[in-house]
Amino acid sequence: MARHSPRRAGGIAASTLRARDLCAEAAAGILQRPARSLLTVFGTVLGVGSFVAVLGLTATASAQIDSRFSRLGATEVTVEDNARQQNEFEDVAFPKDADERVRRLNGVEQAGVYFTVRLPEGVTVGSAPQADATASAARTQVVAATPGAVEAAVPTLVQGRIYDDFAERTAAPVAVIGEGVAARLGITSLENSPAVFIGQEAFSVVGIVGDVRRKADLLLSVVVPRAAAERVWGVESASEPRMLISTRLGAARQIAGEAALALRPDHPEYFRAIAPPDARKLRASVGSDLDTLFLLLAGICLVIGAVGIANTTLVAVLERTGEIGLRRALGARGRHVAGQFLAESGALGLLGGLLGTAIATTTVVAVAAAREWTPVVHPATVTMAPLVGLATGLLAGLYPALRAARVEPAEALRH
Repeated sequence: MARHSPRRAGGIAASTLRARDLCAEAAAGILQRPARSLLTVFGTVLGVGSFVAVLGLTATASAQIDSRFSRLGATEVTVEDNARQQNEFEDVAFPKDADERVRRLNGVEQAGVYFTVRLPEGVTVGSAPQADATASAARTQVVAATPGAVEAAVPTLVQGRIYDDFAERTAAPVAVIGEGVAARLGITSLENSPAVFIGQEAFSVVGIVGDVRRKADLLLSVVVPRAAAERVWGVESASEPRMLISTRLGAARQIAGEAALALRPDHPEYFRAIAPPDARKLRASVGSDLDTLFLLLAGICLVIGAVGIANTTLVAVLERTGEIGLRRALGARGRHVAGQFLAESGALGLLGGLLGTAIATTTVVAVAAAREWTPVVHPATVTMAPLVGLATGLLAGLYPALRAARVEPAEALRH
């Protein structure tokens, strides 16, 4: 029991409680019931740990999002052909040398025209001439693309290669197909020079693509040279022709403003360039959404932890009513009793905050290491998190402490 040192104040003995004794009493109260104290601390560990982990993982992920937007979204420009809306006599506005015209622009890495081929009624894709219109064949679309468009999609080849400018100039009947299409058509190897048939037309398969970084629909398509498609099915078979442009970092918005004029100086209005969104704004929006969602979850965990601390402290007040009454009878003031229970709840909150911060920081580092990311945890977050736990504990223990301070000595000693 704490020593309450008497002092003289107007001839009446007064009681004081030193800070050292207050800390000793709080520690004794916590250690008397270690299992209950640990369970109480666990709620604060979850809340503070979630708080730190959310901020750390969000900051770490935001850095990766920024990098990926910069390397992919912020380096991609799409140019749409609106010639038919401007001039009914104009089928395709893209000139034959569209790839070369755009590649001359400073900042362009790859560029090419592509469109989905409108096949005649009854024409299907298969491994034999005029295959039956099976479900798998019906799902396979034919895309006409210049070599630059295929390169701009950044394909990962499983076998073979991408057709080149020579195949485009000569309208060679060659094709590149996705790995899934190859499996459906029964093409497992290019050693025997397999062919894919589009109606009666045979196209030699020169490459099988396993993945692309842009234009994922190419994986489900048979990709043929643009010139070959126009030779077989005519220019009018082009459905919504577009150009895909891959740029160097930071050049996308500039290229979007120059592409139409480079393609057709006489009719730049025939094209609409779609510039990438501002990566910083998009990242901020994504980061803000993640912050709001997970901080809400962290707040719920903190509330659960606070309820646990409040419940434990209130139960301790009820269990120790006799002790409180005895201390009051020996001269302890109400604020001393309240201070002891506040110190206990604050210590539980601070301990939970420290443990939660340590666990969350370790989690952020572990996740970042597993994904080969650079962990980002702001020093202010690590510094403030234990204080959040302390504040949670003090707020949770406020009502039980005030209730303990109002216990009357005579009534308490009768229990």
